[in-house]
Amino acid sequence: MRLFAAVLPPPDVLDVLADEVAALRALPGADRLRWTGRAGWHLTLAFYGEVAEETVPELGTRLAKAAHRTRPFPLALRGGGRFGHGKALWTGAEGDLPALRLLAGRAQAAGCRAGAPGTAADGHRPYRAHLTLACGRPPLADVRPHVAALAGFTGRTWTVDEIVLVRSLLPASGVPGEQPRYDAVARWPLGGAG
Repeated sequence: MRLFAAVLPPPDVLDVLADEVAALRALPGADRLRWTGRAGWHLTLAFYGEVAEETVPELGTRLAKAAHRTRPFPLALRGGGRFGHGKALWTGAEGDLPALRLLAGRAQAAGCRAGAPGTAADGHRPYRAHLTLACGRPPLADVRPHVAALAGFTGRTWTVDEIVLVRSLLPASGVPGEQPRYDAVARWPLGGAG
């Protein structure tokens, strides 16, 4: 299974983001971007890659411990940026970012200890909270107007109170524009949440 740990913003937070994305899609050059569907909007904590079925219970146990050791914390979607020169357009986060980084580190460590293959390669990069909105297609679009439009964006603050293990199913049909499918495999409340 192709798995990752994530924070999923609540539906009303995504409603506001959807309005912002609709405005971004009206900007010049937006048609040269591959926009992420709402079902794919999440803040990745740790990417595990292809995880063997027999590894999933151990990963779950370790993620449950990571969640239990982390207190709920406030977060909001805010602003935007890009990776590369238009490879990805994203919105960022504000709030208790140290707690979010701590949770991401614990999710990474859970994957490493459980033997999930993707975590070892990601361990050297500092965690940067982001929710991917769109990816560039070659030749890459100039996303600077989109980043500028996101500069004033701030969603409402919510309390992050769980960690979610998500399975991603990549498109296999070959149909242009088909999006990956994301299924929540398991959820664990953060310590003191619930």
